[in-house]
Parts: sequence; C-alpha cells; structure tokens
Amino acid sequence: MIMKGVRTVVYGLLILLCQLPLAQAATEINLAEAINIAGRQRMLSQRIVKSYLQMGQDVRYRVAKGHLKGSIILFEQQLNMLKEFSQDPETQRGLALVEKLWKPVKTIASGPVQREKAEELRANAEQLLAAAHQVVLILADQSGTQQGHLVNIAGRQRMLSQRMGNLYMLMSWKFDHELYRQDYRTATEQFDNALQELSNANENTPEIGRILAQVRQNWDLYNLSNRMGENEFVPGLAVRMLDKILLQMNEVTGLYAALPR
Repeated sequence: MIMKGVRTVVYGLLILLCQLPLAQAATEINLAEAINIAGRQRMLSQRIVKSYLQMGQDVRYRVAKGHLKGSIILFEQQLNMLKEFSQDPETQRGLALVEKLWKPVKTIASGPVQREKAEELRANAEQLLAAAHQVVLILADQSGTQQGHLVNIAGRQRMLSQRMGNLYMLMSWKFDHELYRQDYRTATEQFDNALQELSNANENTPEIGRILAQVRQNWDLYNLSNRMGENEFVPGLAVRMLDKILLQMNEVTGLYAALPR
C-alpha cells in the first residue's frame, strides 16, 4: 500500500509539472513562453503515441494511462492558449492545421488500445508533429533572437525523448520495420548533437548548466542500457530513463524562456 501511494504521488507530480504553465492566461505570456508552449505540443504528439504503446504492452500501464489522459487534456488546453495568443495570419493558419490534424490523433488515443491501431496512430501523430513544428518555427522567426532559438532547440529535446520512446516501444511490440529503426537512429543523433549545442551556449546560467550536466549523465546511462542485442528490449527501463530526461529538459526550456530579453 505504501509503494502504491508513492507511485500515485509521483505520477501526480509528473502531470503537475507539465501543466504548471497553464496557470497563466494567454495575455500574460510573452513570445519566448509561447515558443515554449508550442514546442511542448511537439512533445505531446510523441508522448501520446508512447503512452498508447506502453499500455498495449502493459509496460507501466497505470502510469502510461495517466500520461495519455493528461497529454490529451494538456494538448487541447495549450492549443486554445496559442490560438488566443497568436493573432498574426501565418501563425493562425499554422494552428488551424494543427487543430485539423489533432482530431484523428485524439480519436484513436481516446479509444481502446488496439495493436492494429498503433501504426495508424503514429502515422497521424507524424503529420501532427510536422504541423506543430512549423508553428514553433514561425514563432521563433518572429522572435529573431538567440533566446528564441535556444527555447526551440531545448523544447525539441523534450520531443525527441518521447519520439525515441515511441519508436522503441514500436520495435519492442514487434513492429520491426527498417523505417522505425532509421527514425530511431536519427532521433538519437539529433538529441546528442543538440545536447552538445545547448551545453556550449554562452547564454547558459549556472542553473541551466547544472541541469544540462544531469541530462548528459542520464543520456549516457540511457545509451549504455540501450546497447541491446538484436530484438532484445527493456521497455520499462527505457521509458523511465527517457521520462526523466523529459522532465529535466522541460525545466531547461522554461529557464531559457525566462532569460532576460
């Protein structure tokens, strides 16, 4: 009973950490914070798929179920916030496409978990990810600052942590396509390169540097655990490590967004 209570508290904190920015009204956020929120939409598109696949394989089922439900709620709340914040036509068109592509993702993710729906969900989420990423780029271009660039890159690290997770879960569920393996390799390379770029950024405060050093440690540990043989998977360990990295990168992204302009 004690361990069950601890798991419940930890799960609640994970959801709370992702929802904290929603305490602000759209009129109270600045452009850097809007980039942060839009970037988190990219992450949620991948987290939804990962959580769905975890449930299908009974990997940390209760935690994954909570993450899936919380991600759906958070995605819609943030979409409404961005629609209220962004008044320029280009951003509005981008958000309209995100809203359109969100509907089929939500339909599958909100229904019963079925193996035959897994690849369809991921295909839909790939389109949603591309549209959400375009919104981030539009906002980052409007910012025109190094701060906006760092918020974008750090925010993409959150997405990549969950992208690696959903691809890992697809492969562990015997969806053994070369496309998934290639996408996984690409995501790991992108994460590693971006982590190096962020670690070398002149704008880093001591706190940002400290957290990025922790991310590097966890990333190195993940890579050690990920050196598996052919068709050997440890999904429980993989998703725990990637979720830990997600929380750390979420904190770093928020710190970049809060830097003085």
